[in-house]
Amino acid sequence: MARKVPTSTVVLTNAALTVLCCVTLYPVLWVFKMALSPGQSFSMSGNPLPTEFSLENFVHLLTMNGGIFWRYLFNSVVISAATTIVGVTLACTAAYSFSRFKFPGREAGLASLLITQMFPGVVMAIPLYILLDKAGLLDSLTGLVLVYSTSSVPFAVWMLKGYFDTIPKDLEEAALMDGASQWVIFTKIILPLAKPAIVVTALFSFMTAWNEFILAATFLSDENSFTLPVILQRFVGDYSTQWGYFAAGAILVSLPVVALFYKLQKYLVGGLTAGGVKG
Repeated sequence: MARKVPTSTVVLTNAALTVLCCVTLYPVLWVFKMALSPGQSFSMSGNPLPTEFSLENFVHLLTMNGGIFWRYLFNSVVISAATTIVGVTLACTAAYSFSRFKFPGREAGLASLLITQMFPGVVMAIPLYILLDKAGLLDSLTGLVLVYSTSSVPFAVWMLKGYFDTIPKDLEEAALMDGASQWVIFTKIILPLAKPAIVVTALFSFMTAWNEFILAATFLSDENSFTLPVILQRFVGDYSTQWGYFAAGAILVSLPVVALFYKLQKYLVGGLTAGGVKG
């Protein structure tokens, strides 16, 4: 029989969690306050709730310069989706090879991938800029996709390799006995079993590309190629900041990621808790 938890413990725990939630949500409420308040001023009041409600900041963003915001949204969606597809596809094949096959340089390759994660992406900005310039891919969505994809591969490989290691090799051996090829085993057995891990990895890759600012601002100078984080930075000037537009843009930029999290939450739990087989 389970021991009954004292009422005082329950009350104190709930009170602590409530305070923690309030502290966490306080900055978020401030963003909504600035977005829903008319004007661009920054209120010094400690109250995180708006005293006046207005949608003028959102309307301005969605209609400015003939609706160019939608162009930036399209650029971000294309870049993030392409980065996710290319990066996860390369990572799946590489991670499976590292997990299942023994070959010269295997350990060195894994170590090299891990080492690349020790340095911030901005360190590679100048070499990547030179490479894209030589390839004629500056100011292009294709160049940014290549940069983001290659940057996401090391993290994705390590994520997926750890999950592939948990899938019993007996399943592959049984499939080989039935005459299945290595490609059929990979596509029809391994990938479906690793779906939770693939979804989690894809989500992280998408978020990284969606929120990245420094490389996008460095490699893009054509306004038609800007992504959403780049255009948000334009509202922050040297002498003044358009807080209302910035806050409204931050909310609009966050909505797709929130929707993805909500849609894929069951896979997020599965990617952390599920094994290769269920018994």
